[in-house]
Order: sequence, then C-alpha cells, then structure tokens
Amino acid sequence: MTTLGTVEDAVWAALREVADPEIPAVSVVDMGMIKSVEIDGDATVVTVLPTFTGCPAIAVIESDVRAAVMKVAGVNDVRVETTFSPPWTTERITQEGRRKLKEFGLAPPTGEGAVLIQSIGLPVVSICPFCSSKNTHNENPFGPTPCRALYYCNDCRNPFEQFKAI
Repeated sequence: MTTLGTVEDAVWAALREVADPEIPAVSVVDMGMIKSVEIDGDATVVTVLPTFTGCPAIAVIESDVRAAVMKVAGVNDVRVETTFSPPWTTERITQEGRRKLKEFGLAPPTGEGAVLIQSIGLPVVSICPFCSSKNTHNENPFGPTPCRALYYCNDCRNPFEQFKAI
C-alpha cells in the first residue's frame, strides 16, 4: 500500500511534467499555477490558479493536469478545481521557472525598480533574456497573450517578450 506522502509526492512529480500550454518550456508548477494538492484516500483534488481570468488555456490546463494525475499509482479519482483566490501573481514563478523562461527567450519579471507603468501595467525595468542588458525598450504593450508585452534590446538587437507584472 502507498503512503499519503508517497502519493502526494508522485502527484507533484506528475504535475512538474505538465507544460504550460502557451509556454511549453515551463510546467504549471514552474509557473506557480498549482495552489494545492489534497489526497483523500484514492481521490485527489488539484487546485489551479490561472495566470489571469480570461486565460484561454484554462480548459487545456485542467485536462492536462487531470490526465497526468490519473497516471499516478494509487489515484483513481481526480478533481481539478480552478480558483482566482488568491490571485496568481508573477511572484509565484519559481526560480527554476524563471531560468526556463529566460532560456526560452521570455524575460521573467525582475522585481527591480518601479514595477508598473500606471496605466497599462508594463515593467519599467526589462532585462534582455539573451544578453542581460537593461538597455531595452517597449515595442508594443500587447504581446501574443494578455499577460505579455513586446520589447526590444538595443544592445544585442533581439526582440523578446516580457511578462507584465500582475
């Protein structure tokens, strides 16, 4: 028989393999989107914190989480709940997630300097994920998803995306 800790550890390991559907270089755990895992007998409840309320990938994330957890020995029932309380913030991204985002070419939030430009929530300080330069500028406040903006590095001359501070 499997112990509670072993099943929970196995569930967390399975969740670390669930890629963020919009940024496949990081897992939902790396992004800090898993609020909790609760084991009750052979049933498991995973609570997900989406990165924003209008996220079009919520159904995909729920499905991928459910499928991954169902493969864990000792789990026969999985319930995936979505909550916005507490709201997800970029502070939830793990250090490993930040490293993977940078390797993927996305600038993770830095926490340096002033955090927001008041009206649209853009980071004032953006560090290039390719050369680590701060000599960057915002090209467009609207990136491929509502949580990202487009930037350009004046030193290495590469475009990149930056997470908006949420």
